[in-house]
Amino acid sequence: MAAQFSELKKHYYRQIKYHLTRPKPPMLAERFDGPVLVVGSAPVSNKPVDFDESFKVITINGSQMVTKAWGIEAPDVTLVQFNQIEGTNTNAVEVRRVLNGERTKMLYVLLWRKERERLEEGLRKFNYSYDKLEIVDRYKRMALLDRVGGVKCSELGADDKCSNGINAVLFAIYNGASEVIITGINPDSGGHVYNQENLARLHVRKDREVLERLLERGYPVFTSDPAVSQSIGLPLWKGKTEAGRTVEADAKGKRPAPLTAAAVINS
Repeated sequence: MAAQFSELKKHYYRQIKYHLTRPKPPMLAERFDGPVLVVGSAPVSNKPVDFDESFKVITINGSQMVTKAWGIEAPDVTLVQFNQIEGTNTNAVEVRRVLNGERTKMLYVLLWRKERERLEEGLRKFNYSYDKLEIVDRYKRMALLDRVGGVKCSELGADDKCSNGINAVLFAIYNGASEVIITGINPDSGGHVYNQENLARLHVRKDREVLERLLERGYPVFTSDPAVSQSIGLPLWKGKTEAGRTVEADAKGKRPAPLTAAAVINS
């Protein structure tokens, strides 16, 4: 009973603060103007058909090891959870190992609550560099799901919030991606590409729910992973020409037309 009351109090506190502060999701200085590839940390990833320099690339935590193997020296955007900077659990240690000596262009660190100087020092300790650094708090992350997915969430636990991979999908849509292609994001899989521990993946139910909702809202979200396409129903990316036909077919059907970036921002 006491635990339920505590959760309820936390829920009301966060919702009140969210509505009072009216946070905006993180926004790039230069918005996307083409396809965006979001690479998660699930064990299986597939480089999309027709992948070329017109794609922007977002990585999450240690998934940069995948894009580096594809010849991408620095992602355009990287999302890193706060615990990866100083955490001592297996996942955090492995993330720092694979990111050691690497760099990204735009680095977002999620939910970091300590001094910025401490964050910068933590990144230096494993030689991770960046062109720009921004801290994203809980309420900006909540705003992403609200503005893009139309879902209000208090982030009370793993089952009540989506993974950083799905947050990256929301971020790409909010920042103007013409299409979002995901790989290495599979709610049905366990483990991570950067370690052999086969650690359980969290946020499974919420990730699936949000992906299905994005499809219902008409966003051009694809996957380059056949298993994910079959499991969730995301259209399989078959190249830019085929993607255009898919979006056009959806517009002729009952699915709502994709929302424009301007509509998302002004909502």
